[in-house]
Amino acid sequence: MNKAEKEFKEHLRGEGLKSTPERMVILREVLSTKKHFNADELYESIHKYNEKVSRATVYRTIPLLVECGIIIETLRCQGRVSYERIFGSEHHDHMVCLGCGKIIEFKDDRLEELQTQICERYEFKQVEHRLGIRGYCKECVVKSLDKG
Repeated sequence: MNKAEKEFKEHLRGEGLKSTPERMVILREVLSTKKHFNADELYESIHKYNEKVSRATVYRTIPLLVECGIIIETLRCQGRVSYERIFGSEHHDHMVCLGCGKIIEFKDDRLEELQTQICERYEFKQVEHRLGIRGYCKECVVKSLDKG
């Protein structure tokens, strides 16, 4: 059993919930995913090889994975909520294109330092932060210029 499975099982036990085979299938799929995903995409990916996992189980398991710190809600765009695996990953922020939905991940040490300074100035203990910039990628900007 890997560290993520152990933490998830402990979290479930702490919530008075069972560690079911279906929940473990969902966890393993999330851990193998290297991209952003929404609940329906996760379900479709699992359903290709395991028909025992229902869409409802995926929807009910996602909040448990968020609470446990394995995934995080990263984006709300075009009416959908996206998630990504954070367990074992380095922190980063996102830019999302409103035209094509492309997600650009970035990290800038200057932003990290600035938020630390701001928290210190206001004597605020930071637990997490998320930065999401919405706009248009280079390709969508060029397409809009070509139309106009």
